[in-house]
Parts: sequence; C-alpha cells; structure tokens
Amino acid sequence: MIYDGILIAALVFVIACFGFVLYQYKQTNKLRTKVEALSLLVKESDRQRETVKRELQELRSGTIGVGKRMLELEKRTEKQDARLDETSQQDPQARLYSRALKMVDLGAGIDELIAECELPKAEAELILRLHGKG
Repeated sequence: MIYDGILIAALVFVIACFGFVLYQYKQTNKLRTKVEALSLLVKESDRQRETVKRELQELRSGTIGVGKRMLELEKRTEKQDARLDETSQQDPQARLYSRALKMVDLGAGIDELIAECELPKAEAELILRLHGKG
C-alpha cells in the first residue's frame, strides 16, 4: 500500500514534470518565433538605414557640386559687372544714358531728360517708353 502511494505520487510527479517541460517547450517556441521576427525587422531596418545613408551621401555630393558651381557663377558675374562698370565709366555717352535711366526711375519727364542729358527728343521719348512707369 505504501508502494502504491509512492508509485502514484511518482506518477503524478512525472506527469507534472512532463507538463512543465511541454509548457516550457511551447514558451520557448513562442520566444524563438518572436526573436526571428525581430531579427528580420532589424535586418530590414539595417538595409533601409544603409539605403538612406547612401542617398544622403549622394545628396551631399550633389549639394557640394551645386555650391561650387554657384561660386564659379558668382565670380563670373562679379567680373562681368566690373567690366560693365569699367566700360560705362570710359564711354561718356553710356554715362549719359545711365543717368537718363536713373532720372526716369526717379520720375523725370521728357523735357528734363533733354535738358539734363542732352538727348534728342526721339531718344528721350524712347527711353521713357521703354523704362518709364506707365
């Protein structure tokens, strides 16, 4: 009878251990599935990060190129502006026209242009028509 009790207790213990092992096995499988899913997410994130990194590098390179080109264009524009200023300073006729344009911007009329800039009436009218404010 004592052996029957011990045998039953041992059987219950073995069944309980087997149930516990089965439970742990299922939990381990669930965790393994989650770990695999997270690993895939990490790999995908790494791939996307590398793609974004590459695109950012391309944008930086392009921006640097555009910046250099802009500097070159600014230098060329400054040189051309200097040449134009120099040319207008050397040509007295061009100075008169520059003065006439400034006067038109300030609201001067035909008579003022003729008197101040010594322009013929036709040229004064043409300047007013081309550059006048209405």
